[in-house]
Amino acid sequence: MQVENEKMDVLGQSDSLKTSIGSEEARNAVLDATRDFKSSWRNLAKALQVVWKEKHYIKWGYETFDQYTAKEVNIRKNTAMKLIRSYVFLKKEGDLYLQSESGADNKKEEPVSLDTISTLQKAKKNLDDNGYRKIKKELLDEGRDHQTVKKDLTALMSKQRKALDPEKERTRSANFAIHRFLAVLRSFKREIDTLQILPGAVAEEIDSLVKKIEQYPL
Repeated sequence: MQVENEKMDVLGQSDSLKTSIGSEEARNAVLDATRDFKSSWRNLAKALQVVWKEKHYIKWGYETFDQYTAKEVNIRKNTAMKLIRSYVFLKKEGDLYLQSESGADNKKEEPVSLDTISTLQKAKKNLDDNGYRKIKKELLDEGRDHQTVKKDLTALMSKQRKALDPEKERTRSANFAIHRFLAVLRSFKREIDTLQILPGAVAEEIDSLVKKIEQYPL
């Protein structure tokens, strides 16, 4: 399973995602969905979201979600988190599988692809409402290939950045650099904790630095 990595926070959960099921039932649901991944990524994403949210993997002898996804599901954590984030986004946006930008039913033989959802997520994060609706229409109403739409998305993002106030653009760039640095620090700390490649004190210092940076308004 080759999917593009993304580094985004799962900030919210819809009510439909909060259902708690038994540990072993959740485990079997993930395994079943993994075998059926090619036909429906959403089933695997939904099953993984339950395991991640309820921390069932700890009951199964895994210290981290990373270890569980790598050893039992045979995917990297980044891939698993992309699936989860995409599923959460799908539910927040009113189930894009059934509803298109025009408001008409969008029932297809194939569900909305993971790549399509990823493109929509990026558009939602970086464009204004008009830009997002344009990208959404191209993908869902017009059925354009997501690779082609990604080029339009890049062009729209560039156009909107140029239209920003220079000071706002500097602030945006600075915030992006800070968040990227924090992501690297957190990733390195996880590697230290998991692989024990450095003393625990180093991991504690990294955690302290992250908390200090997060105290500043970003």
